[in-house]
Amino acid sequence: MPTAEQRHRSLRVAIVPDSFKGSASASEVAEAMAAGVRDAASSSGVGLEIRTLPFADGGEGTLDALLGAWGTDARTTATTDALGRPTTARYGVSPDGTSAIVEAAEANGLPRVSDVPLQPLAASTHGVGVLARAVLDAGCTDVLLCIGGSATTDGGTGMLRALGVRFLAADGTELPDGGGHLRDLATLDTSGLDPRAAAARWRIACDVTNPLVGERGAAAVFGPQKGATPADVEVLDAGLSRLADVLADHTGVEVRDLPGAGAAGGMPAALTALLGAEIAPGGLLVADTLGLPALLDGVDLVLTGEGRLDSQSFGGKVVDTVRGLTPPAVPVVVVAGSVQVDAATLADAGITAAFSIANGPQELSEMSTGAVAAVTATTTQVVRLLLAR
Repeated sequence: MPTAEQRHRSLRVAIVPDSFKGSASASEVAEAMAAGVRDAASSSGVGLEIRTLPFADGGEGTLDALLGAWGTDARTTATTDALGRPTTARYGVSPDGTSAIVEAAEANGLPRVSDVPLQPLAASTHGVGVLARAVLDAGCTDVLLCIGGSATTDGGTGMLRALGVRFLAADGTELPDGGGHLRDLATLDTSGLDPRAAAARWRIACDVTNPLVGERGAAAVFGPQKGATPADVEVLDAGLSRLADVLADHTGVEVRDLPGAGAAGGMPAALTALLGAEIAPGGLLVADTLGLPALLDGVDLVLTGEGRLDSQSFGGKVVDTVRGLTPPAVPVVVVAGSVQVDAATLADAGITAAFSIANGPQELSEMSTGAVAAVTATTTQVVRLLLAR
């Protein structure tokens, strides 16, 4: 039993790391940090309260991070890739069965179609809609949709088709899938929209502010990454422009210049207009879903980390989100694979200190193999230093 003095001397630590991509999952990093904290405090006479939360910023790895935090297993369903070919995709459901996490790239991601030439005009989000149906079938009413890494530029129309919306030409025929046909869009038929989709809460993790159309729009900025030629970009931009007009006529919602509507080939556009989807920075949405503000309440120290800490880390990534939600007086320490920012940048970002796990010059492969053990060792040294105060 600790003495009264030891109970008074307690350390409450929140551990909220991202994954070290290619080396360790967010859950593995969190466990390694917790082991380091326990090692450091084992002979100090200090009482410990450790709160761990594997985290992600709404991009790649968010599904795995939420599954780790929820303690649930991924579910799978049959769907199609961006070119309509059969595939399977994963999704996650919260322990209470009400919330779901969907990574769109599980269905429409670029890696899924890397075995064939890219087809930017035909690529469709229909498979994401099939994945969304599986989530609704599971009884979820709150869906966090992570949209990065897409191979599509169809404004989210394929996903809405799978949920029952029809996109019609002037002669009443239904348009084929893909953004290349949206120039011929005349009207919508939403009478078949799945009522569960209409009633659900949809939140879209989005860390860009690009509008739907124009020189900063979905086609112009992101289309070339998906195989679009300059001529394709013109076709896709014209189609998205037409989609914006028809959505405005049908719903009264203007999406043409909506910040973030151009993300993932314009996927937020139709979802915002037809489902009332909310667009927000991914880190904040994940924080809200997992209850990060409550976890940070009353702690004495926050440990976070990622594979590489650089200038991009402070633009809505995990470290930035964690620092922004931590009370100003609480120190935030980063443990990273590599640290590529100087002390002044760290101070400006509100980071107390950052430490690399590298033990002298090392090859990336060597660091990856020993990443978990190195995270524990580095965390031990960090906490010993803090306890020495």
